[in-house]
Amino acid sequence: MRFCSVVVNPDVADRPHTSRTGPRRPAGATDTIARMPTTLDAILASADAWGAAHVALAAVGPEGTIASHGDPERSFRWASVTKLATALAVLTAVDDGTLHLDDPAGPPGATVRHLLAHASGLPFEGDTAVSRVGARRIYSNGGFDALGALLADGDGRSFAEALQARVLAPLGMTGTELHGRPSEGLHGPLIDLAALAGELLRPTLVAPATAAAMRIVAYPGLKGVLPGVGTFDPLDWGLGAELRGDKAPHWTGRRNSPATFGHFGGSGTFVWVDPARVVAVACLTDRDYGSWALQAWPPLSDAIIEALAR
Repeated sequence: MRFCSVVVNPDVADRPHTSRTGPRRPAGATDTIARMPTTLDAILASADAWGAAHVALAAVGPEGTIASHGDPERSFRWASVTKLATALAVLTAVDDGTLHLDDPAGPPGATVRHLLAHASGLPFEGDTAVSRVGARRIYSNGGFDALGALLADGDGRSFAEALQARVLAPLGMTGTELHGRPSEGLHGPLIDLAALAGELLRPTLVAPATAAAMRIVAYPGLKGVLPGVGTFDPLDWGLGAELRGDKAPHWTGRRNSPATFGHFGGSGTFVWVDPARVVAVACLTDRDYGSWALQAWPPLSDAIIEALAR
């Protein structure tokens, strides 16, 4: 990995932001794009102005990390970016027959597929359904915790052990550990998150059709709320990953292709993978997600894509 020290101040001031169907881009985003640096190292280094005590991020291509900034070994809380690793572990179990996507899971009538796609009817927290199965896209931590328990039962070991054996060890993610729930409990360094991003860009742990299910809409047409961003109709999601589509505003950039998929976390973390641009970006911070992120992340993503295109 390479490191850089240039700091450029993007406009990342916190401003209240809510959105409904057809929301607007955050104020100040256009000016931010205009002031972004143009070289990849400097673009990554501009994240130092986000107001986090520590930031680490990497641009990843098919052959590995292209450029990075920050301490690659510092451990951060991944928060809901954990769901990408949990989903991948579940999908390896689908491939080897330990689990099946249509196995019953969660509330009555729901399946593993529903839980992965946030379509089970479970609420943000809790294990009691608040909607009919398949009727709405309700982002659910409880759903992913249920997946973790199901995988643990199928493997006959703890979820942490299953995740280690199925994802962390094969990808060489030696600095990452689960501290808590399957929905949000991973802590680890940039070097490991970049390895996960690279796996999502060029899958090796699951069959091609299984990998494709992460980035193809599951249960099309479901309306829902993307927490911290707004209400979308539809709110497209694959099996474990949010799909960018044509959402606006969005936490990825305007130059990201609609095929972009990934996840962000409440600890100010994200991974996006753009198969059309053949690039992924992994980002770890210790500043909790807020309106600052919707102003800071999209210009950074656009600038990375533009720099790589040049």
